[in-house]
This record gives sequence, structure tokens and C-alpha cells, in this order.
Amino acid sequence: MRIAFFCHSIVSDWNHGNAHFLRGVASELLTRGHDVRVYEPRDAWSVQNLVIDAGESALDGYRTAYPRLASARYDPRSLDLDRALDGVDVVLVHEWNDPELVRRIGGQRARGGRFVLLFHDTHHRSVSDPEAMAAFDLSQYDGVLAFGEVIRRRYERAGWARRAWTWHEAADPRVFTPVAADRHGDLVWIGNWGDGERSEELRRFLIAPVAQLGLKARVHGVRYPDDARRELAEAGVDYAGWLPNYRAPDVFARYRVTVHVPRRPYVEALPGIPTIRVFEALACGIPLVSCRWDDCEGLFTPGEDFLMVETPAEMTRALRDVVSDPGLAASLAERGRRTVLARHTCAHRVDELAAIVAGIRGAAALDHLPRAGAPDALPVSSL
Repeated sequence: MRIAFFCHSIVSDWNHGNAHFLRGVASELLTRGHDVRVYEPRDAWSVQNLVIDAGESALDGYRTAYPRLASARYDPRSLDLDRALDGVDVVLVHEWNDPELVRRIGGQRARGGRFVLLFHDTHHRSVSDPEAMAAFDLSQYDGVLAFGEVIRRRYERAGWARRAWTWHEAADPRVFTPVAADRHGDLVWIGNWGDGERSEELRRFLIAPVAQLGLKARVHGVRYPDDARRELAEAGVDYAGWLPNYRAPDVFARYRVTVHVPRRPYVEALPGIPTIRVFEALACGIPLVSCRWDDCEGLFTPGEDFLMVETPAEMTRALRDVVSDPGLAASLAERGRRTVLARHTCAHRVDELAAIVAGIRGAAALDHLPRAGAPDALPVSSL
């Protein structure tokens, strides 16, 4: 089959977590023998910032982990959709695209396009900025892939789309896998400071516990203001800037524990959505301590796959326990990775996508699509 992705970027993951999952899904489809085409605007905001931060050479870095993956970088003013969509069977359009492009692709479908057309939503804007989401014309789309049940229901209630399916993010275990390495420290956190959505939470649940316990810690991420960098330094935390996502396994391997500090919209309004970094960390076999979020969809088993805490004091105790108790650390690492491999890989999500497309077009359309093998049989070192 020929499958087209229209996304903000797969070239850059600079403050762009959506690239993580899209790279994994596109790679899984390629592995199964499909013709995958990825389109992204040449002047994508994430790409521009990556070049400023790390230089032009950083744009090809992702090929280290995804050698078969490439994208067509287009000028929105001259994109030839007739050519891009010629012979395509399935089209996935991500919500970071311009509403005009979303409308134009829908217009292609209205003029006789025979492809399955799906909108992919991986953000909290459906709740935090509903006017922005209502601006998308999805009248010609077969439905929406929403990365949480609460968002799926939001689309149905608002009448923004014909149908919606829950399609959670997941980890690519060929890239996100345990790596043998000497430990350099106690705690590492990979995440961006953001737009004030979790600044106070990071101070209370990350910086303060690290300082209190005297942990050797490192933070990777972008958009850290000067005052945040100063607070990290005062707590003894090494701030190491942007980290290419595909290098996360090597970094996780050098530390004893990591944490998850969800952004406020996910805690307050979007239960059931952990975001992709939880899947990736657990796939890498590093013990995880998470601030409270409501796993109402039963994706994991808190207390076994990872530790869940509600207060800074509980975070401090949990970090102390994991760092000082090798048995506890090993149990969390093993159980968390096992759960991801059993239920939350990009191969599982491609199976789910296949079922959704089959339901739209009829089961015969995807009879030849191979299913994922047993998790233990997944290749881990290359695509």
C-alpha cells in the first residue's frame, strides 16, 4: 500500500514530540513493505529552531536511527497535491499542519480521491483551545485518530468529525531499548521547560527533591529560561540542552532513574494520556517515578510498571528508594519494559491503524497487511 503522512516535521524533534511517534510508525510501515511518503513544510518552526540551536548538520541526524526514513520538504505555496496524492491509499494529516493545507487535502478527497483520509490529533488544544481546532475543516475526512479517549469523545461531542478512534502514542523498541553502559549519575530527565504549563511542578517535583537528596542529576531539553537554568545550577543539576530523541536510550543507560512531570492540561483536563516520553523511558528499561496522572484507560499498572507520587515529599522518598534499592529498581525496569513490549509499541499501533482502515474500506483492503510478531521477536538494533 501507499501511505502518505503530512506532518509538521520528522526531520526535527526540537520541542516537537510528535516526531518521535511518527518516525516509529512510518518506520514500522516501511518494515512491513509499504510505500511510505512523508511531507513536511520546508520552513517548519521546529526545523528553524533546530538549525539555530545545533546547526544545519543536525537535520540529518535522525537518519542514524532511521536510515530508511526520509521526507519531502515542500514550499506550501507550490505544493502539488495532485502529484503528492496520486495513487495513495491512506493519508494521515497531523494537527500541527496549517488549516489551509488540511482543507486542501480534504478538497482532493471531495473531488474523487479514493484514499482513506484521517486527521491525527496529539495535543491538548481540543480542550485548551477549542476555537483553534474548530477552524480545521474535516468535513471530507473519514475520521480522527486521537491520542486519548478523552480527546476522541471531545471530537464526537463537538461534531468536528464524522468518527474518531483512540490511537495512543507508543515506543519504537528497535530504537528505544536498554543499552549497556557505565552509570554516570543518579537521575536524568529529558523534557522541555514548556510554556509555563509545568514550571512550578518541575521546581517542586524535580529540582527540590534532587537538591534535598544530593543526587547527581542531568536535565536535557529546550526552552529553559535563564531563571530556570539558574535554579538547576543552584540545585547541582547539570543542564545539557537539546538531546536528539534517538539518543535518549544511551543517556538513560547512564543513570539510575528518571521522572515524569506531566504538563498541567493533561493532569487537569485530559486523563488517560501519559505522553510519549513515558512509553520511551519504560521501553529503555530505566526505572520511572511519575507525578500523579489519571491512568483511566488502564495503559499501565502504577506501582509495578513505575511508581506514582502525589506530593514532593513522596517524590523525594520514591527517588531515594529507587536509587538505594537495586532490587526495586530492577523490578520496575523489567516490568515497565515488559508492559510496553506487550501492548505499547509502534507495531501495535500499526495493527490498530490497519484495523481502522479496514473498517473504513472493508476488511479485504488490508488482508495482506502482516501483523506484528511476538514482542520478544521485535528487532531492536536496526530498522
